[in-house]
Amino acid sequence: MIVGAQIRGARGLIGWSQGRLAEAAGLSLPTIKRMEGSIGPGRSSAENVAAVVMALERAGVTFISANGDGPGVRLRKMKGRKSG
Repeated sequence: MIVGAQIRGARGLIGWSQGRLAEAAGLSLPTIKRMEGSIGPGRSSAENVAAVVMALERAGVTFISANGDGPGVRLRKMKGRKSG
């Protein structure tokens, strides 16, 4: 399960607004705001969480599960993308 901070962090990495994520995931802006809030995506339907994850992954985000260091996000290495 992802957490709200991962969604916010993922958007930051790719420069998306909440509105842009809502559009890409096919969800409403209030749904994205709730998912990023203190309660997180846990109160959202599994389908809505999956839509957010898929939209962010299509944009190049990789979700890192909690493996002792906590959950996180990073950008995939993509051909042609400059680092730095």
